[in-house]
Amino acid sequence: MLLKAREFRPRTGPHTYRIVQPRQPLRHTTLNDPLGDRWGYLLGDHDGLSRLAALFSFAAFSRHTIVHVPLRDSLPRAYAPGVPVDLVLAHRSPGLRPSAWPRLRARLRTGTPLTVRTDEARTAAHAAAWHEEWERRHWRASEWLRPAVHARTLFLFGGRDVFSAAATAFETAAGFGPLEKRARQGHDALIASLTPYLEPVGQWWDRTEIDIGFQAHPPLHRFRRPGSPASRRSRTAASA
Repeated sequence: MLLKAREFRPRTGPHTYRIVQPRQPLRHTTLNDPLGDRWGYLLGDHDGLSRLAALFSFAAFSRHTIVHVPLRDSLPRAYAPGVPVDLVLAHRSPGLRPSAWPRLRARLRTGTPLTVRTDEARTAAHAAAWHEEWERRHWRASEWLRPAVHARTLFLFGGRDVFSAAATAFETAAGFGPLEKRARQGHDALIASLTPYLEPVGQWWDRTEIDIGFQAHPPLHRFRRPGSPASRRSRTAASA
């Protein structure tokens, strides 16, 4: 997938960071703070979920890049409880501390246009490696997504394989969301989850939950899946 983005190089003290944002905002995708009640809901349309899959894939293979997805100002959805937050994806290598994020975010003004191509086959291979280890070690893994919230931003710190596995969850939500009965009726539909990839708190089953939902935009009666031909209004008896 080709992903249009913007690149920033803000500097704080002796450190220069590389931060990448989607060039166009994900206007119909929302995320609430999951650490308040230990449950978060990321709700998006096909475009938003597809681009999130690409952004997670890009983050997986960009160890020294911070991926910032502004979501706080997205259009509110009918079912999106809690405080809206942005999303930041990062490896440990950039040395990003959540407390330093507000200063960095304030410097994201004029970015450089950037186009990146994600490799779905490579992402799927590393996602499979994560799931294989997870099953082999009886629902445990050596690598998790570690969540933190600061300054109305959800940070997910992780590595190549777990970011790849999370990307496949968004691919599933984008691909199967339009097929759900609730989605066909215009409602949100719970499709996938990031919960299996989040770091446990103590026991392996005890962790924050983040679910992924689909809700079409525009309303589903006008929704056309990618690749399907545009529908034409059938002629009436009075048509020429």
